[in-house]
Amino acid sequence: MKLLFLTNKPPYPPKDGGAIATLAMINAFARAGHETTVLAMNTRKHHVTPWDLSPDLTNQTILHLVEVSAPVTAKGAIMNFFFSKLPYNAERFIDKKYQNKLLTLLETHSYDIIQIEGLYLLPYVPSIRRVTNSVIVYRSHNIEHEIWQRTTANAKGLRKFYLQHLTRRMVKFEYEAVNQYDLVVPITHRDARKLDEMGNTKPSFVVPAGVDVELKTAVGPFEMNIFYIGALDWSPNQDGILWFVKKCFSMVLKGMPRVRLKIAGRNAPDWLKKELVHPNIDFLGEIEDAGTYMAENGVMIVPLFSGSGMRVKIIEGMARAKAIVTTPIGCEGIDAENGKMIYIADDAPLFAKYLLSLLSNRKKVETMGLEAARFVNRYYNNDELIASLTQFYDKHLK
Repeated sequence: MKLLFLTNKPPYPPKDGGAIATLAMINAFARAGHETTVLAMNTRKHHVTPWDLSPDLTNQTILHLVEVSAPVTAKGAIMNFFFSKLPYNAERFIDKKYQNKLLTLLETHSYDIIQIEGLYLLPYVPSIRRVTNSVIVYRSHNIEHEIWQRTTANAKGLRKFYLQHLTRRMVKFEYEAVNQYDLVVPITHRDARKLDEMGNTKPSFVVPAGVDVELKTAVGPFEMNIFYIGALDWSPNQDGILWFVKKCFSMVLKGMPRVRLKIAGRNAPDWLKKELVHPNIDFLGEIEDAGTYMAENGVMIVPLFSGSGMRVKIIEGMARAKAIVTTPIGCEGIDAENGKMIYIADDAPLFAKYLLSLLSNRKKVETMGLEAARFVNRYYNNDELIASLTQFYDKHLK
């Protein structure tokens, strides 16, 4: 097959869940012998230069980068609030240069599948329809309006007022996007059910975010500490790590006064850095190698109370044989057994209890990590997932 992937940020480097999931799928299709092309927005927030790109990606895949600013500014939010009907976070990605490049590719090349990665690029569907009969696939990474509903529920004051307005627009935008595509590929079965409740009538095939990491038979040396990794410019991650530091960490310290918490994540605002100042916290900012960071540290935490879709970082951590403590929303879409492959806690005392149980028993950390890795290698093997998705696509190309 010939596939064209449309993305609102470069798929490399894989430093957040969306990029990890997109890059893994692109590379798996390429390894399977399909012709893969990517048209990516090179935004201010996720900007790359050609020499930043992975040789594995550029050797297998034709990559086109279009400079799209897509800034997040107070002025832009105000202008959008008063003069637009679209949600601000969707309007930012409607760009004439990107549309022109897309039309040029469609007029000069033939593609079997045009795969749209995420909700914010669906406004380009009418332009695509005008110039090609290719099958349009919506790769749904999450139910976007749920993220904002949950974030709004945790907000206060003026921020809550603005988020309520944004969420109303996002609900309308996402419902209107349903059925604009030919096929939909949700990332979880829960999201597939939600899309059907929203009115989806198009053929659907669930493909979770897969991993390429192979299970290792032995776990290497690591510090018996707590660690966190996630994009710290994303409000659900900000809310989650603040909850842990303010509501949960003191309970852990009562049981283990010398334990350390390491926090890694890019683009943390100054106000958040100030909140993370603590004698037992090491704030590392953006790190070069997430794999090494995970391997060298002990128990991974994913405290999340808003968001939607699937936490790719959890799958990646499990694949690397890490014991993980998370929340019910953190584990949405991942059918791992609580207490065996992962710990899931819905309040601070239980979260702290699970952490202390692991931190006091290295063998338990290793055993849970290996169970997690076996689970991921069985159900989230990227090449096997793409082989199934290819059969689904073949069926609808005939």
